[in-house]
Amino acid sequence: MSSVRFLTGITTSGTPHLGNYVGSIRPAVAASLRPGVESYYFLADYHALIKIDEPARIQRSTLEIAASWLAAGLDPDRVVFYRQSDVPEIPELTWFLTCVTGKGILNRAHAYKASVDKNLAAEQDPDADVTAGLFMYPVLMGADILMFNAHHVPVGRDQIQHIEMARDMAHSFNHRYGEHFVAPLAAIEESVATLPGLDGRKMSKSYDNTIPLFAPRAELKKLIAGIKTDSRAPGEPKSTEGSALFQIYQAFASAEETTAFAQEFANGIAWGAAKEQLFERIDREIAPMRARYEHLMAHPQEVEAMLHAGAAKARAVATPFMARLRQAVGLRSLVASSGAGPAKAGKVAAASFKQYREKDGQFYFKLVDAKGAVLLQSLAFESPKHAGLAIAQIKQDGLSALATLRGQLAQEQASPEALQAALDSLPGDPA
Repeated sequence: MSSVRFLTGITTSGTPHLGNYVGSIRPAVAASLRPGVESYYFLADYHALIKIDEPARIQRSTLEIAASWLAAGLDPDRVVFYRQSDVPEIPELTWFLTCVTGKGILNRAHAYKASVDKNLAAEQDPDADVTAGLFMYPVLMGADILMFNAHHVPVGRDQIQHIEMARDMAHSFNHRYGEHFVAPLAAIEESVATLPGLDGRKMSKSYDNTIPLFAPRAELKKLIAGIKTDSRAPGEPKSTEGSALFQIYQAFASAEETTAFAQEFANGIAWGAAKEQLFERIDREIAPMRARYEHLMAHPQEVEAMLHAGAAKARAVATPFMARLRQAVGLRSLVASSGAGPAKAGKVAAASFKQYREKDGQFYFKLVDAKGAVLLQSLAFESPKHAGLAIAQIKQDGLSALATLRGQLAQEQASPEALQAALDSLPGDPA
């Protein structure tokens, strides 16, 4: 598969708000229209179970989020749009990855550490109220990503650690069972806006300061009127710095509109007039989508049908891939060849690269033949990314890459003929 694969998920734990739209939905829909990109978008309802124990809320949120993405322009015919729980291969892969992931890695996960630190500060047991689901969250996220061998995962900076963990899982599995997974990269969108909420803090359900994305027009106007401002009177110049009202306007307006609005601040626009302008600017963008959203909310069977169709597309990839992984780890038919006997005549056994991390904390790779004999051994790399780039260079350029990488490879290696035969037998890019 030659296209670049992107994957994005959103947890079904609440009602989408303007911050979700500006920071995730709008840029993701725009990205889905780029040529040469294969996009996967999913509703992470398994993840919601970690923090929500209200079944009706999860069901409602799943509908609201799906309807929001579709109303915002996501085309299910162009992308793979599915509900996580409709792909049973994902929890199966989660178990496979659990068996190759060190507990020490999960001990360092930000969410788990934050819970432990909170308990210690309260002089409680470190793991009080910490579920295995919270602890294993990074493995489930790794399965979401690796199931479809996503090359890039758009995330905020606070989520980079989970992508690095997914890379570690891919390398650990590949080291044991041969190359099956692409090591994903975090796609950081530096320009994505983070909206302030009604009280000036980051817009978040946790702070109860959100503006629902598809609130009715009258409700939207009322909420915007409640945005916190300072006490400067009409005619008195106002600063755009730190103004929640101005930051929200900027996230929806063009550069020219933003410049004009900043000038009105300097001229002393009344806060009521500024809020009216903000309301009209947001509603101009949201109103055309609101009718589509309300239709989908009133006809959940249409959303359900689209999610079922998306799950069928997702499983067309996941089912055969899991069959390969089951075969790789030894979950095989008892009447099939165990691989212990001689190879069939005429069949060329495949070599493979194995990438791994040693106790020194450095990253290495080796090229082995079908029997496990080492043909090529690397020296240490500081990161799995650099080791992966070296492997990619060898795959692309063949033996000519060895001269370029001479300082990163052990001196003892197989003959050029043996190396070329091994490179010729390598399997293609995992699908």
